[in-house]
Amino acid sequence: MLFRLEPLRFSFIAREPIHFPAGKSANILRGAFGTIFRRIACLPHCANAHTCEHRLTCPYARLFEPTAPTNAGPSGLADHPRPFVFRALHLDAQSFAPGQPFHFDLNLFDTDPTVIAYLILTFAQLARDGLGPHRSQVELNSVSKRNQLGEPALTIYENGVIQNQDNLPPLTLDLSPSNSEPTSHLSVKFITPTELKRGQQLAARPEFATLATRARDRISTLRELYSADGPLHIDFRAFGDRAHSVKMTRCEIQAVDIQRRSSRTGQTHSIGGFIGEAEYEGDLTEFVPYLRAAKWTGIGRQTVWGKGEIEVSQP
Repeated sequence: MLFRLEPLRFSFIAREPIHFPAGKSANILRGAFGTIFRRIACLPHCANAHTCEHRLTCPYARLFEPTAPTNAGPSGLADHPRPFVFRALHLDAQSFAPGQPFHFDLNLFDTDPTVIAYLILTFAQLARDGLGPHRSQVELNSVSKRNQLGEPALTIYENGVIQNQDNLPPLTLDLSPSNSEPTSHLSVKFITPTELKRGQQLAARPEFATLATRARDRISTLRELYSADGPLHIDFRAFGDRAHSVKMTRCEIQAVDIQRRSSRTGQTHSIGGFIGEAEYEGDLTEFVPYLRAAKWTGIGRQTVWGKGEIEVSQP
């Protein structure tokens, strides 16, 4: 009943003025990351990661374009979820002058140490190529592993050298309810735009059963695909039935409309959703570890863009 991840912090120094548009910092980082990562990791003659004969061993395909080998992946997914999320909300609408530091966080769910090395190489090259809408020159100053509080705990890259990578194991979260204090009231803050599916439709409100089961399913799928722990060994139906007994006592959310334009296809897509806060009441003890893990994984649709970031608090 464990969930493991590598919470990383990438720290930069601006060499030219750089600005991050409101609501789009994570999208900018994701797009630039994918372009550079493909250039570094893929074979020159590779035209399509989905059809490449080397895709099962290709780090780019595994991390950025993961596809189920058959038409039915975990939980019926045709495409696997990407094993990372960006945390860059604090960069939205911010500008940095030459010489100023800035950072973003990336939570990685593939704990293979070679993946971290590829990430460092990719963002070091991205810094040299330029970051942001105007390709501003920046410098990758350091990369750190973060602790459970989200603070840097160990520097693994500095002065152009990868170091100390094996000195801090992955962050391990215990999903067992036996270690949780009895909980009957809970507040969940939806920090970035969130979209939760209920069946085939988007849920209008974050009812607890929808919230808890989406967190459960995402954690189980990430474990199955990217760690040796495998899927969660729990009774999924009984978990969902118990979640339905929890009541929402307050819901204050608002819709946020944000659009992104794909540089590859030229098409415009919504990366909006709802933000706000909801409170719940009932027998919540067993669900608390899953929601605390969902703080790291994100929840709902398009988490790789930084959507679905939540905070959980208990009165």
